Amino acid sequence: MMNSEPVSRLGTHDVFNQPEPKRAKDYWVSDRGVREHAAAAGARTQHLAQVGATWGGEALLQAAEDARRDLPRLKLFDRSGRRVDEVEFHPGYHALMAAGLEAGYASAAWDGQAGGHATHAALVYYQAQLEPGVACPLTMTYAAVPALAAAPEVDKIWTPRLTSGIYDPSLKPIDAKQGATLGMAMTEKQGGSDVRANTTVAHRDGNQYRLRGHKWFCSAPMCDGFLTLAQTGAGLTCFLVPRWLEGERNSMRLQRLKNKLGNQANASSEIEYHDALAYRVGDEGAGVRTIIEMVHHTRLDTVLAPAGLMRAALAEAHWWVNGRSAFQKRLIDQPLMRSVLADLAVDTEAALSVGMMLAAAFDREDDESRAFARIGVALAKYLNNKRCIGVIAEAMEVLGGMGYIEETPMPMIYREAPLNGIWEGSGNVICLDVLRALMREPAAGEALMNVLHSVVGSDARYDAALQAHTARWPRLPAEADARWFTESLANLLTAASLIKAAPSAVAEGFVTSRVVGDRGSFSGAVSGLQVDDILARLAVD
Repeated sequence: MMNSEPVSRLGTHDVFNQPEPKRAKDYWVSDRGVREHAAAAGARTQHLAQVGATWGGEALLQAAEDARRDLPRLKLFDRSGRRVDEVEFHPGYHALMAAGLEAGYASAAWDGQAGGHATHAALVYYQAQLEPGVACPLTMTYAAVPALAAAPEVDKIWTPRLTSGIYDPSLKPIDAKQGATLGMAMTEKQGGSDVRANTTVAHRDGNQYRLRGHKWFCSAPMCDGFLTLAQTGAGLTCFLVPRWLEGERNSMRLQRLKNKLGNQANASSEIEYHDALAYRVGDEGAGVRTIIEMVHHTRLDTVLAPAGLMRAALAEAHWWVNGRSAFQKRLIDQPLMRSVLADLAVDTEAALSVGMMLAAAFDREDDESRAFARIGVALAKYLNNKRCIGVIAEAMEVLGGMGYIEETPMPMIYREAPLNGIWEGSGNVICLDVLRALMREPAAGEALMNVLHSVVGSDARYDAALQAHTARWPRLPAEADARWFTESLANLLTAASLIKAAPSAVAEGFVTSRVVGDRGSFSGAVSGLQVDDILARLAVD
């Protein structure tokens, strides 16, 4: 019988001291942190266990590799010169989209069952480890639902299809489809995050509108529709632009696809509206207020996605050090390496913990939870994404030169690391949003302080840090100090989430090294961590 295994005995040397290649994985069984934090947040753990096994299976892992290797292609014209404005994807991309929608990525939060947002959050965490590019259209489809409530007639047609759990990439108008996806096109060349500077205009056409202008960034341009912003006589207004109309294509013209650093399996584009048909969502002049509901929910995903990316990088590093030796010792048995890994593990679990705490708040309907979610998601987005880049870089370094090779997932993960810190508000925008929310919504500040004070008495060092924060900032800081203020609050919030839901080794380690700051500047430059207990959480049961 033929041996189909790769050949290790080569003509000039033997291949050894290489960790056994791993393919299939189980995102649920292999991750004690997600099991515990998802359960604490009230997520649907049985469903997550099933999805974790499926998404880590060989078929979807291969689909993810295929989608990244065979990138989206822009097709502006057909062979006869007719305009089509389409993007073609590898079948692997479509397989990933179908898996995400069927698992409830876009629908679980809206099906009326308990733990919907928490379940969604865990799926975001999984998706970031499998193929983060696909998360963009899935997240926007999930987050569009609350924004559409401002337009009952539009909502009645679109929301049942957005939440159907059915993937239908066919080029048909919305009435002819059982499932649909929805994207977003807001920013323009001259304004970026300053959407009030948008120049796209909307003119009435009976009960509908026609849009003319451009959008500098339109992700997932093959979605069935897009929430967008345009100027009317009353000011900036939110609209839904359908991609396909009855018997014709809407006049939304693709200009080019973005050549991005990462997130390459997902197409992002520049577009123009040539009197494109649109439906108003919300009142004229209330565009920002309407679209902010979508932004609020996409920000939850920008909290969980970096947690998933950190987990993917940490898992790769942990696998490597368990199967690799240097200087007559396994890497996992060397004290300095153990310190580095434990430090990375604390950051990774901390990001997941605060994300799942916020998802649980999204699931609650009382006013205090809603107020807490508004401020908490901005704080966690800021901190998780600032930490993400450094954690992934350090995990890559654990693999040495191998971590720099495209045959490993590490370069893809590293290229992805900055994205969620930019999407839906970069660092300065988020910090200013924090100040604005605390100034305009006293209930948000009160709800946040209630959460921070709910764990007082559990750790004297945390208590002292909370007192020091309030003493340093008895009122809101000057704008120039917004980053320090936001980081301090975000660290305290993350610590509170860990004190509530994580083992003492992780919670105390975070307080020691992040809140108190008893450490050096880089990963592993820390003492006092309960290294053995922290690393034990990375072992598969």
